[in-house]
Amino acid sequence: MNLPLLNHPVRLALVGLLWLIALLGPTPEARATHLRAGDIQAKTDTTLPVANRNPRRVFFKMVLYTSVTTSGGQTAADEPNVTIFYGDNTNSGYNTIPRVKRTLVAPNVYRNVYYFEHTYNAPGNYLVSYLSVNRVAGVQNLTNSINESFYISTRITIDPIINVNRSPALLAPAIDQASRRQVFLHNPAAFDADGDSLAFKLRPSQQAGNPEDLVRSNVAPRPTPVTGFRYPDDPFFRAVQVPYVGPPVGVPNDPAIFRQDVRTGQIVWNSPEVVGEYNVAFVVEEWRRTPGAPPRLIGEVIRDMQITVTPSQNLRPTLVVPPDICVIAGNPIPTVVVTATDPDNNPVLLEAFSGILPPATFVRNSTGPPTARGTFNWTTTCADIRSEPYQVLFKATDQPAAGLTPLIDERPLQITVIGPAPQNLRVSAVGNTARLDWNSYLCQNPGAQIRIYRREGPSGWTPGPCETGIPASRGYTQIGAVNVGSQTFLDDNNGRGLDRGKNYCYRIYVEFARPAGGASIASNEACLSLAGTSSRLTNVTVDRTSTTNGQITVRWTKPTSSSGFNTPAGYRLYRAVGQTPAATAFQQVFTSTNLDDLTFVDQNLNTTDNAYSYRLDFFSASTPGGAEIIEAAGPASSVRVAVTPNPLANTIGLTWTYNVPWDNSRRPTTVYRRLQTGGAFVPVGKVMGTTTGGAFTDRGTTAQPLVKGQTYCYYVKTNGTYDATLPDSLINLSQEQCVALQAVPCTPVLTLKATNCDSLASRLFQLPATTPATGEVFTNNLSWTLSNQPTADCSRDIAQYIIFFAPTDGEPLKEIDRVPGTQTTYAHRNLTSAAGCYAVQALDNNQATSALSNKECKDNCLLFLLPNIFTPNGDGVNDTFRPKVFSPIERTVVRIYNRWGTKVYESDKDPLINWSGGNIGAESGSGSRVSDGMYFYQAEVEFRDASRTKRTFKGWVQINR
Repeated sequence: MNLPLLNHPVRLALVGLLWLIALLGPTPEARATHLRAGDIQAKTDTTLPVANRNPRRVFFKMVLYTSVTTSGGQTAADEPNVTIFYGDNTNSGYNTIPRVKRTLVAPNVYRNVYYFEHTYNAPGNYLVSYLSVNRVAGVQNLTNSINESFYISTRITIDPIINVNRSPALLAPAIDQASRRQVFLHNPAAFDADGDSLAFKLRPSQQAGNPEDLVRSNVAPRPTPVTGFRYPDDPFFRAVQVPYVGPPVGVPNDPAIFRQDVRTGQIVWNSPEVVGEYNVAFVVEEWRRTPGAPPRLIGEVIRDMQITVTPSQNLRPTLVVPPDICVIAGNPIPTVVVTATDPDNNPVLLEAFSGILPPATFVRNSTGPPTARGTFNWTTTCADIRSEPYQVLFKATDQPAAGLTPLIDERPLQITVIGPAPQNLRVSAVGNTARLDWNSYLCQNPGAQIRIYRREGPSGWTPGPCETGIPASRGYTQIGAVNVGSQTFLDDNNGRGLDRGKNYCYRIYVEFARPAGGASIASNEACLSLAGTSSRLTNVTVDRTSTTNGQITVRWTKPTSSSGFNTPAGYRLYRAVGQTPAATAFQQVFTSTNLDDLTFVDQNLNTTDNAYSYRLDFFSASTPGGAEIIEAAGPASSVRVAVTPNPLANTIGLTWTYNVPWDNSRRPTTVYRRLQTGGAFVPVGKVMGTTTGGAFTDRGTTAQPLVKGQTYCYYVKTNGTYDATLPDSLINLSQEQCVALQAVPCTPVLTLKATNCDSLASRLFQLPATTPATGEVFTNNLSWTLSNQPTADCSRDIAQYIIFFAPTDGEPLKEIDRVPGTQTTYAHRNLTSAAGCYAVQALDNNQATSALSNKECKDNCLLFLLPNIFTPNGDGVNDTFRPKVFSPIERTVVRIYNRWGTKVYESDKDPLINWSGGNIGAESGSGSRVSDGMYFYQAEVEFRDASRTKRTFKGWVQINR
């Protein structure tokens, strides 16, 4: 066809139109609406050899799911290169990280894989993120998804303490399908190669702008929730639940739920209503456990996933998975058989996802109908031991007729791998120590420890099939730990030796190193009875109380052994001050190689002020002339008594303490008393004590009550035993302690002179002007007398009176002064406020104090009088408008009006007003002046009384200059 040439103006217009089209490019949908889902995984340098690893080098893998075509049928934008922000104020540059693989995983979905790495300058916590534009159009739970960017991130911790750190791998795809009014299930199949604990939490999908702009400005993304984000169970969608066996069990017609199990990561949506695509994010938290520290959050992976809901009439299959498994390392698990049936009698595809696939295997035996069947097998090794269970996710997907959306059921299986029990534990006596031996342990994992436990007597406990460690409830105490490669341990009771005559039982188990952790089953129990008896301390008794010549007698028993003792053998006795001295505080005070030396008299002690503790070491040779074996007894302390008089009750209280290896709680302690002036000690009471002490109150008797003014002396006699069935009375005396029972000072009765506020208020115009300008200075006058309380014989021999004061009734009283005992009045002067509370306490010549007197309080009067004229002429006399008479004021709000009602001044800055005749806005009075004449005022006054009373005063004032 021949066309006429276009004239010049038309050609120019056409060229401009074509240029504009080229500039604008394709529609936004075709250009950038392609991003569906994704996540980022990270791991610190794991290259070999280990010596060449850089702990600050981190490898990353990112998986993105993108559209093949747009909703309009056009080819969707591609993402061959991406932009990464490394969290250390650097980035990869705009679109510089290349894609390494793209796979079609669904009719309209590509799976894109990117690998990249980054070396950080220092240890720290870094948030690595990906950002691009834009999301696919029409996402139901986002307001306008086509205009929202797509943001995902992972947080990685670089720390020499935690060594290798690999973030959780999410093995299940980030896209999934659901059907209207059918329960939707999804599990990310997370696996942590380090054995860290994982926690799953839902999050809104996020956006963070345009990556090109951020790279150009060198700014890190600041993610925020996507505009209009709603969780899929939002009431906006008017969805309800359908029947479901759970968990959680469905409640038909209740509002829909969208939940994620914090432990397994399983998402349950019961149930979708509105057809279309939904996006939701969740975070996988990575918690590292280290010995002796609380769990530490060391990483987070945020996945943004997409769920496509269709109106299919297909029904979900039902998957059956056996209960969770516990297996001993080195053994295969029992074969796991999973089955699935489909209510529509469709074939079912069974799948398994886990970080242990391989070496574990899953075989689809049949797809049905009627029953699909698969078998899962795994032979564990010692390297698989860890405290957290392994999770295997089984998934059943039905295969409906063409045009129907396949539906799934999925269930996780938890497999816990524990260490085998140490084998053939045995124990033998070596002198007064126990030697433990066992077979070489099967799992020699790096960092593992064998922990050794002991108790007295058999436990009768058999560990359960998956019960690891040794529970505290079994009565064992840990006494040591050795490397997992060890096969022997010597129990010498921390150098003190074991007691002959006792039956000691042992167990061991293996604790594996973190982060994976884990433990073994406990070993068999091995027991040992040591023949004979050990030397025991029996007496630490105070013979004499003195600051310089005190005396304590220490006694002990003679050890016995069926085979005798190799020489040299004998005793060493050590002493330290106090009842709980440090082990290093003991000093040797006696030694003997005569095994019949069973007593030591310790002299020249300060038994008045100190208790003393003793420790006995019995030593012998392991073989004739061989190495020395030490068998320790004790420590055992002297009994220490303290006495406290109670004049009010006319009693004396006694308390005593001891730290001894025998039991003083089975037999009564006897309390002895005498007067300081002389006479014999007599028993005044018996009381049962505890294993650490006792208490007694001496009330005297009706015939012979305690007498004030007397000094009484006491000591106690304890009666202990190692075995209550034996007649081994271990008698020990305390030091003597004396105390005076003095009369308590009589309690004062206080009077506080009150102010007659009513009288002052009635004579307000007759009162002199308050001076100085800041307010009146007050004096509060106190007087008191002595009562007959608390007892009729209370002491009136007063040395001093103590004066207490508090500004308000609600504040604590504090001492402000002391006056001689001959003075019974007090003037509290130079006060800016009359308000306050007072009390008085008597102190006698024995430094005993009485009870506080009654508390007396007074308050400020409410006085306020303004003058009706002032002369602001600068002569220094009557230059400001201020109260003529006033009591303490907290705040005043004053407003001044002229005769026409116009406000000319307002202020709340000065409680005393001090208006100098300035106009409004000049609160200090330094602004423009008002003219002479009559003005009206309103003053809202808050007084500084206890109630902070507020009153309003109105009147007029004349200005004459």
